[in-house]
Amino acid sequence: MKPAAVIFDLDGTLIDNNRYHIEAWKVFFEKIGRPFSMEEYKTNMNGRINRDIFQYLFGKELSAEEITRLTDEKEALYRAYYAPHITAIPGLTNLLAQIQEAAIPMAIATSGLPVNIAFMFDHVAIEGYFEQVIDATYITNSKPHPEIFLKAAAAVKANPLNCVAFEDSVAGVRSAKAAGMKVVGLTTTHTAEDLHEADKIIKDYTEINVTDLYELL
Repeated sequence: MKPAAVIFDLDGTLIDNNRYHIEAWKVFFEKIGRPFSMEEYKTNMNGRINRDIFQYLFGKELSAEEITRLTDEKEALYRAYYAPHITAIPGLTNLLAQIQEAAIPMAIATSGLPVNIAFMFDHVAIEGYFEQVIDATYITNSKPHPEIFLKAAAAVKANPLNCVAFEDSVAGVRSAKAAGMKVVGLTTTHTAEDLHEADKIIKDYTEINVTDLYELL
């Protein structure tokens, strides 16, 4: 069955950038006097929007101004670390071209911010493949809530039950599954065991083609 749309997460899914987010978080944690652990990052932070992350870290409701200030500080660190290294995940552009050739609409559903999305598009020439980008400013509920994937499907006028999503985080896989989508998990951040709820698991896009997406449905 032909997918109604293909929806991609961004961080760790279009670009393998989570190690640079992690480096930025380590510096941020040091500034606030909190020890950093990968387990905490994977369990409580990865895939979620910054507002929810900061409120989790500080254990209280924060004002919009405080969240903006903290977000700007952390994301500037991330972009500085990643700029010299940014590249698409292997095989991505080939898969995007296949999907486009098949006339399947594509969208991005990311917990990231517009400034980081623009940063990616400035360095990786893939913007033209996507009809819509749904980012953190469009939603009120972090992944694993399905809101972001439902909005991405609606933005390209696709039935979510007939969509395929690509994700790298456990929260993201659960979000897309809760929206009714078939999910391909990438092991850029989590292990295959961590991502076992996905319908298919790959290390990068050299392991999948457009025919595989038809077969998922």
